[in-house]
Amino acid sequence: MNFPEKYTKIFKRKAKYFGFENCGISKVEFLEDEARFLENWLKKNYHGEMKYMENNFDKRLSPKLLVENSKSVISLMYNYFPETEIPETDNFKISKYAYGEDYHEVIKDILKEMMLQIREEIGDFHFRVFVDSAPILEKTWAKKSGLGWIGKNANLISKKRGSFFFLAEIVCDLELLPDSETADHCGTCTKCIDACPTNAIVSDKIIDGSKCISYATIELKNEIPDYFQNKMENWMFGCDICQDVCPWNRFSVPHRQPKFAANEYLQKFKKQEWREITQEIFSEIFRKSAVKRTKFSGLKRNIEFLTSDNF
Repeated sequence: MNFPEKYTKIFKRKAKYFGFENCGISKVEFLEDEARFLENWLKKNYHGEMKYMENNFDKRLSPKLLVENSKSVISLMYNYFPETEIPETDNFKISKYAYGEDYHEVIKDILKEMMLQIREEIGDFHFRVFVDSAPILEKTWAKKSGLGWIGKNANLISKKRGSFFFLAEIVCDLELLPDSETADHCGTCTKCIDACPTNAIVSDKIIDGSKCISYATIELKNEIPDYFQNKMENWMFGCDICQDVCPWNRFSVPHRQPKFAANEYLQKFKKQEWREITQEIFSEIFRKSAVKRTKFSGLKRNIEFLTSDNF
């Protein structure tokens, strides 16, 4: 067995052992098509206030600028679909990915342990791990490595598992065997486009981020524009609408990660408790959560905006 084949098998075996749903590999290259797409997307100001999207343009398109002499991108999927959803009756909604502890930290810790074991097996090599934390086009690399296709809602979709999963990448200087891309299986379906209450899905695979509910409740630092009035459908953090209506998510299965389970507050709180939330309670509920990103002031702003929808 040659080294690329041997190392590829080790990565895939370890990924499965550490709980990743899938592991795919692609060869490092400059993303020429994505360069044109990203430039166009930024010119149309679809990124809204997410000015960080304008930074590190070249790094987003070439992993060699992130890891010197890199040869392979290993893409990984980690399931976060919950066994039970937070009750919606008399409640505000929160994206499923934020039910539990911050996925950045949880998955990075898993990858740290996994890479320790891999290095013990094959020796030292140069790599970096990424969990939605650097200028890398993770969905593009996941698509190239055969983990799924980019749906009309611009999410990566797996034929076997739908789209409720996190993506992570390992960029390394090892020569590995690349996987083949899979076909696009969205066909003529437009359920995600039809269901989006803010018309954020401009066309197939193109999202106007400035119109997205997730953007308004997480990324936006200023007041929520009037455009969103009566269109938020009770989402106080994130939005899952385009995923919830996707037919491929009928294949989603509950995750097995205890750290992604919703805490007791999320399971029992109603609208009144959310309206009365204090900084102290916010810090207790979301101590290890990705919701910290919007901060107490941001969550209060979102709740007040949703409350004003009802008057």
